[in-house]
Amino acid sequence: MSGGIDRRGFLGVTAGLAAGAALMPASSWARVRGANERIRLGVIGCGGQGRWHIGDYRRRADADNVVVTRVCDVYRRRLDQAVGMIGGTESAGTLDYREVLDSPEVDAVVIATPDHWHTKIAIDAMDAGKDVFCEKPLSLTIEQAIECRDAVKRTGRVFAVGPQRASDDLTWKARDAVSGGRIGRVVWSQGAVCRNSRDFQFNWGIDRDAGPDATGAGYVWWDRWLGWEHGLAEKIPWNPDHFFRFRKYFAYNGGVATDLMYHVLAPLLLAISGPDGEYPRRVVAAGGLYIQKDERDIPDTSMLMVDYPSEHTIVLVSVMTNDDTPPLVIRGQHGSMEFGEGLIVREQRPWFPEFRAANKEFLPDWGMVQDSRGRFVPDPPGGQMSYTIAREPRRDTNGNFLDAIRGEAPPNCNAELGCSTMVAIKMGVEAYRQNKVFTWDAEGERAVPS
Repeated sequence: MSGGIDRRGFLGVTAGLAAGAALMPASSWARVRGANERIRLGVIGCGGQGRWHIGDYRRRADADNVVVTRVCDVYRRRLDQAVGMIGGTESAGTLDYREVLDSPEVDAVVIATPDHWHTKIAIDAMDAGKDVFCEKPLSLTIEQAIECRDAVKRTGRVFAVGPQRASDDLTWKARDAVSGGRIGRVVWSQGAVCRNSRDFQFNWGIDRDAGPDATGAGYVWWDRWLGWEHGLAEKIPWNPDHFFRFRKYFAYNGGVATDLMYHVLAPLLLAISGPDGEYPRRVVAAGGLYIQKDERDIPDTSMLMVDYPSEHTIVLVSVMTNDDTPPLVIRGQHGSMEFGEGLIVREQRPWFPEFRAANKEFLPDWGMVQDSRGRFVPDPPGGQMSYTIAREPRRDTNGNFLDAIRGEAPPNCNAELGCSTMVAIKMGVEAYRQNKVFTWDAEGERAVPS
């Protein structure tokens, strides 16, 4: 089966598919796959996350009619492991991602490389007629994120980014609550991912036999990993700490901000601003490299405050030296929502009449009673009513990507949400690095330091 419209075929839109198809670019309608047609995937980047994806798609192979046919990594040992996982012959694995994109046996790709390669491969894949799942974060830079977003519009390919909480049912329940006015106008929110360890964050194991001069399983295509010929990173001599522990270095990612805060900000934007997110107005940063002082240049403590044009602020915290993590909370004028096993929705005392009116179908009956002084007061008192929204089953991130390819659902984190999240996170990274406040020039689509 060749690429393009002949390979995909035209899907006659049934009533059950119409809603999902209507949310896709018109240029994609003719290329969605039938529900009974097998989806063939290529996985590019076979480190821990890439191999997790391979294992997950193997587990769902029959239920979702999907198979991983090609794998790619610049490290021969990881590539060999991935080929073994898919039960393929030697030809199923390659060091060069372009061979995956050129393969007629690949319909879509999963990108799980280090961050600085995400958008280069994603754009090349879309131009090659492949649908794309890109691990978070979307990119290394703002310019890359915008270029990728625009490539999605230009090619009409299915494109999904992978922050897990965007597929959490509670995120979508929170979206319904916010858009339904159940907590009033959102004023500020918070999210955090905090950790602690004796070995310092991101100090993953190093294979001492690996490198560009090694033979056999230890071989690493170092120049390709750097991507210096594409301007993705500086050309430097082999450095095993950079290769195996790339999240410690700004050259390849944004540290805890892009690795962890992205997981929090994307679902908050989805819930507050909608499925396309919202671009920031201003970002400030705090934190530093306080304890984990080894070869790294990323901070072990990172805190961002992001202001939005729709007049709310999101506070993001990621600390690697204490794992006491504040809860994920969205706060409105009339009530607040806290994420846990369920979504706990609580009223604000001054605005209890508005809260109870907006949430009456979820609250027990209440009334007005006379107190000891003969005044009529609410029972229960203002500020004491709440309810919990239960989490219900919902397609996970990989399942959602397959559904999007088949035209049965839009991606939970689409290119617009992925890009708007990336813009805010990257502005925060640069606010920290440059010790400046950054504002967003919406017309010019660029971050401006002040």
